[in-house]
Amino acid sequence: MEKKSITSRAHCLVLAFPGQGHINPMLQFSKLLERQGVRITLVTTRFYSKNLQNVPPSIALETISDGFDEVGPQEAGSPKAYIDRLCQVGSETFHELLEKLGKSRNHVDCVIYDSFFPWALDVTKRFGILGASYLTQNMTVNNIYYHVHLGTLQAPLKEHEISLPKLPKLQHEDMPSFFFTYEEDPSMLDFFVVQFSNIDKADWILCNTYYELDKEIVDWIMEIWPKFRSIGPNIPSLFLDKRYENDQDYGVTEFKRDECIEWLDDKPKGSVVYVSFGSIATFGDEQMEELACCLKESLGYFLWVVRASEETKLPKGFEKKTKKGLVVTWCSQLKVLAHEAIGCFVTHCGWNSTLETLCLGVPIIAIPFWSDQSTNAKLMADVWKIGIRAPIDDNKVVRREALKHCIREIMENEKGKEMKSNAIRWKTLAVKAVSDDGSFHKNILEFTNNLFHP
Repeated sequence: MEKKSITSRAHCLVLAFPGQGHINPMLQFSKLLERQGVRITLVTTRFYSKNLQNVPPSIALETISDGFDEVGPQEAGSPKAYIDRLCQVGSETFHELLEKLGKSRNHVDCVIYDSFFPWALDVTKRFGILGASYLTQNMTVNNIYYHVHLGTLQAPLKEHEISLPKLPKLQHEDMPSFFFTYEEDPSMLDFFVVQFSNIDKADWILCNTYYELDKEIVDWIMEIWPKFRSIGPNIPSLFLDKRYENDQDYGVTEFKRDECIEWLDDKPKGSVVYVSFGSIATFGDEQMEELACCLKESLGYFLWVVRASEETKLPKGFEKKTKKGLVVTWCSQLKVLAHEAIGCFVTHCGWNSTLETLCLGVPIIAIPFWSDQSTNAKLMADVWKIGIRAPIDDNKVVRREALKHCIREIMENEKGKEMKSNAIRWKTLAVKAVSDDGSFHKNILEFTNNLFHP
């Protein structure tokens, strides 16, 4: 695309929820828009912006307040208190930001807002600016919450089996966790449902998935939301089409780099079990002990990411570095998953981790923790067929023998070969989606062309 002057280029303001799982894909999407000639301003909360030390210099950074600028969300005391305060103060300071930019050369043409911020669309429309909702969860999960919004699905769940348009039959253990805390505290489910309260008023509805992965649901939802487009997978180019080899990470790494790749380099192909549960999931001492004992007693190699805040839960005397195992506090997950030594991924099934493993062709063992993760686990095990959901006992603990069995299934048996083959097929479809004639590329071009020629 012909290079435009700063005053003639379309300007998108990208408003992201303050969390790694939201910032990463939205910043990656921002980089894609930038390559199409769009000028980007990334916006997050003042407190969270302290983590953003590596935003590309071509992307401007602005902030709004969530009401807890100094100490952060924990100062609120509860999720509900934080959400309520963020809605009030966030909408006020976002209005002030748009007003400030409108008086300068930084006039905003479009606001791409995290769907967790439905109030952002209301503020955006007051300024006559285009608004695009960005859905950070997959279309099965979005479908579930959308039907709660419509009133066709209610909490607490009354049915033992849930049937919704274009979705597989879902059991209670496949549903988002907030259905089961609703009677005690409805605020979390309400938070996820309210993102659909005004979504029909958005000029665009974008989702971090790829069409081939969610084809039936996307076709169905586009009859309801004609301006819906799948614009994923939003992961760095090096791990997909390799079109931009310097695009090797999301660009907002919160932690220091590590020695994992060097450790993996001398391990045989497909021999290492990679274990990581993301940036939020926390397990009790009993579960941590079962995981540790499983990995220690298994015959194969393992790489286990244990956040610094969780290290005290490791069993006494558990060695962090041996001939067959390495425990670290952080690693570059994309680089690890792309390494040929990795044979399977034991995961909490957050959506970003799920997309990454689909795009890199790695079979999984699912140990979901909360939120949408049980639904993602259902999809990976029974729909996309790239893994196994580890069984839990009456205390909701995955026991060491059960996990050993899952590892053997994937690493040693024919069933594992089938899962690996399926994972490679989804990887191939992801690469196809981002090719010049793929769904992702076409949808990005349509969106950016609309910005330049509304």
